[in-house]
Amino acid sequence: MTPVFNFSAGPAVLPREVLLEVQKELLDWHGSGMSVMEMSHRGREFMQIAAEAEEDLRAVMGIPANYRVLFLQGGATSQFAMVPMNLLRGKTSIDFIETGHWSKLAMKEARKYGQVRVAASGEAQGYNAVPAESDWQLDPQAAYVHYTSNETLSGVEFPFVPHTGDVPLVCDMSSNFLSRPVDVSQFGLIYGGAQKNIGPAGLTIVIVREDLLGQALPGTPTMFDYKVLAEADSMYNTPPTFAMYVAGLVFKWMQRQGGLKAIEQRNIEKAALLYETIDTSAGFYHCPVEKPFRSRMNVPFRLADERLDEDFIKQAAARNLLQIKGHRVTGGMRASIYNAMPLEGVKALTSFMQDFARNHG
Repeated sequence: MTPVFNFSAGPAVLPREVLLEVQKELLDWHGSGMSVMEMSHRGREFMQIAAEAEEDLRAVMGIPANYRVLFLQGGATSQFAMVPMNLLRGKTSIDFIETGHWSKLAMKEARKYGQVRVAASGEAQGYNAVPAESDWQLDPQAAYVHYTSNETLSGVEFPFVPHTGDVPLVCDMSSNFLSRPVDVSQFGLIYGGAQKNIGPAGLTIVIVREDLLGQALPGTPTMFDYKVLAEADSMYNTPPTFAMYVAGLVFKWMQRQGGLKAIEQRNIEKAALLYETIDTSAGFYHCPVEKPFRSRMNVPFRLADERLDEDFIKQAAARNLLQIKGHRVTGGMRASIYNAMPLEGVKALTSFMQDFARNHG
């Protein structure tokens, strides 16, 4: 079978090794006679799967003991509400660093629960960079500071972790989760949807420092209270069992790759190759993001002659390079090159891009 390279922004490509393992175990998990999809979430078999998934995630990320790991539903978008419901904790204002589409949506939802302060914004520059940290206007009395570490649409990624002093730092890490090492102890809370680097859509991971649990806003639904969910080990209700199982296999795959340091180096190599192809195309292709803030995960680019866009997409698909069209909000092209995208996929894309430029230049 001719290999297909899927550049979708999410749901995204999964490691082939993991997919083959899922295929092998689909009808009978470890001799149980059951598919994971059929198991009780409180049965011995699935409890083992869940425990190993958390243990392996803790090992991969180096999560300290005073942080709880929650496997939840609702996507990262649900966290736009759950975070302020749980972390306002008697305060009224929240600081946001606005860097694009997803941080704007998080701000919009948070306004329902507290006062949103835009401590810094990249809007005036078209969201093509992270505002200089020295210019941020942070409030030391804020309940927390929220930022989006990688904007999936515009391809802007933070090359640093913000310094917020005693104010808890909250990060929507959805699209660069587990793509590089991070010091979890610098954060009050990390959250992200699984469908980029971790597993199937339907699973959301929240990593929250224990001292931030409790004091949810009055009227917070029980299912939105982190303390309740933590005390129930993410099983207050039926969790997304199959997605948790696949995520657990991905965590084990990451360990076999050499962990996040090795994965980061591969991501650097892939991104460098693609950006070099764009930058050396004599203007045929253009990336609008300033170089220090270019994402390793989501690479947006445009053709100088947008009349060629449809031909580019069709010819890419003919070479089994799929899901290359940019988001409807931003237009252009976007290649998402998450952990599971092999270097061979990026080489195939860059080879096509060079051929296309030669034929249409």
